[in-house]
Amino acid sequence: MNTDREISLNGKKAYKAAGLILAFLCLAVLSGCRPEEGAFPGAAVKKEKSGTWRTGSEESGTGLAELQEFVRRRMEPEQIEADWSEYFQGLNGAAVLYDAEKNRMFVYQPALAETRRSPCSTFKIISSLLALENGVIDPEHSVRRWSGEAFWNGEWNRDIGFEDAFRASCVWYFREVTDEIGKERMQEGLNRLRYGNCDISDWEGRLNTNNSNRALTGFWIESSLKISPIEQTRVMERIFGQDGYASGETVERLKQVMLTKEEGELAIYGKTGMGKENGVTVDAWFTGFAETPEGKRYFCVYLGRSDGIEAASTAAKELAVRIVTDHWKMEVS
Repeated sequence: MNTDREISLNGKKAYKAAGLILAFLCLAVLSGCRPEEGAFPGAAVKKEKSGTWRTGSEESGTGLAELQEFVRRRMEPEQIEADWSEYFQGLNGAAVLYDAEKNRMFVYQPALAETRRSPCSTFKIISSLLALENGVIDPEHSVRRWSGEAFWNGEWNRDIGFEDAFRASCVWYFREVTDEIGKERMQEGLNRLRYGNCDISDWEGRLNTNNSNRALTGFWIESSLKISPIEQTRVMERIFGQDGYASGETVERLKQVMLTKEEGELAIYGKTGMGKENGVTVDAWFTGFAETPEGKRYFCVYLGRSDGIEAASTAAKELAVRIVTDHWKMEVS
């Protein structure tokens, strides 16, 4: 039989746990995510062979310490405004560098960093993740046949496999992959990752006035799907961080195709993206993460229209690599 003291202690524990659960629900609402779309910490989201998602908490329960860690990790990071104008040299753009372990985010041009734009080919990270997790892409047998249509990028005019298609940013390949993932699984994946506005309503990409070729359009190319540079870094952390939104095998496959630079103990992984309107580049991206002995750093560089200077994804990539490398060297010096 419980004593009055035991009842009091149990009541306090229950009250504390209830408070943490309430905090979780509040954070979920503030982040625009329905509770069932998230996962508790210490219980990684796992992908079943059936194509459904579950969390480890469904197997073993979620303890008080795990809830505390979940709340800590979901708190908005400390935002520090960085002056990286010397890197941009007059280019109109934004940059974000996110240290999830310290819950600290360096931001250049905060207003632009919070503005949602079309992700363009950076979205190939997401379509690759969902395709690998759902068996749409088998990395060992991933070659797809070219239709014979001559595309503007000569690297696309051939039968091509996953790794080459990712690195060459082959749009027709990933248009086929996206259709095979399907709307339901795509929407579920974007909701779970809290990917920008999660809007795939223009599935065919008809809003894109720059291109009417069905093989080269989609909701992620100057269409309904939008995401901000800050949100890009948070999504990268959800995929490549501790939350476990994908299997270890999928993460390793993505790292292989995203590897951009290795310098001593620093490795940088990322994907470019570029969108045009009326023949003019309006969105240029490079987003990904860096591995260092001090932990992972998630980043995004975005370039928009600049007076007299056309944005380019290669420039966004170069800027990101320089910022990440210099920041890491400053950290360890």
